[in-house]
Amino acid sequence: MGKKLLFVYNPKAGKAQIRSKLADILDVFAAREYDITIFPTRKHDDARQIVERCAKDYELIVCSGGDGTLDEVVTGMMQNGFRVPIGYIPAGSTNDFGGSLLLPKNMIRAAEVIVNGRNFACDVGSFNEDIFVYIAAFGLFTDVSYETKQDVKNVLGHMAYLLEGMNRLSAIKSYAMKVTCGDKVIEDDFIFGMITNSLSVGGFKNITGKNVKLDDGVFEVTLIKKPRNPVELSSIMVSLLNRNIDSSYMYCFRTAELTLESKNSVTWTLDGENGGAHNKVKIRNICKGIDIRVKA
Repeated sequence: MGKKLLFVYNPKAGKAQIRSKLADILDVFAAREYDITIFPTRKHDDARQIVERCAKDYELIVCSGGDGTLDEVVTGMMQNGFRVPIGYIPAGSTNDFGGSLLLPKNMIRAAEVIVNGRNFACDVGSFNEDIFVYIAAFGLFTDVSYETKQDVKNVLGHMAYLLEGMNRLSAIKSYAMKVTCGDKVIEDDFIFGMITNSLSVGGFKNITGKNVKLDDGVFEVTLIKKPRNPVELSSIMVSLLNRNIDSSYMYCFRTAELTLESKNSVTWTLDGENGGAHNKVKIRNICKGIDIRVKA
């Protein structure tokens, strides 16, 4: 018998292109004599549950879908103390993390990277009792990704997030928060915050900062202050997209751990999926916490 491989995929991710590529992907694995178990997800949390039950029985876990599918696989594995190499075939509408890992957009080539590549020990995040792969965020735009309908995501890609978000600019909400990072304490009103381990967010490269490394044990943190008028809001958006940091509008720093507290509960998103509402969040970088296949 060959090495055992569990292949978990979301048949609806992106433009559902995996349906026409599935046979070719499996052929890549079979050619390397993998004994393959296939599991198509049907609903949210399916990927986490199958990995939670079965990861220990396989030498390699491969997933295909958006970053949310990868998040479920990693969460299921880490919450149960497993450490099995993960192969990722990006098939979502933005695939921020796949791009950060320089994985091919072509699904067959991505499968070939999995069988021919090397393991890369990558950082992941602990979020209270939960896990995230590359981003934990709150505020402006963060509820868009899981409230935007799947068919809209498929057609518009990351532009769906922006178009949906633009409809909400007239109702921007701010959050009074206390942020503790070591000896540093920040108290302010924020409209947006993101803690990231990625080269891009929402399809925009370099929005998380310069010289980002995925295995350095620290996150890139961006906290945007509440604008006082439309001109400031416009300046904030331009500064963020151009990555011209203006300390009068935002806080940007790197850290391995931080705590965010608020009197009112704040809704978070983890890797584009709903992370729930919390009054207190402790985020910690798990340095080199997973092994993921990348180009050799």
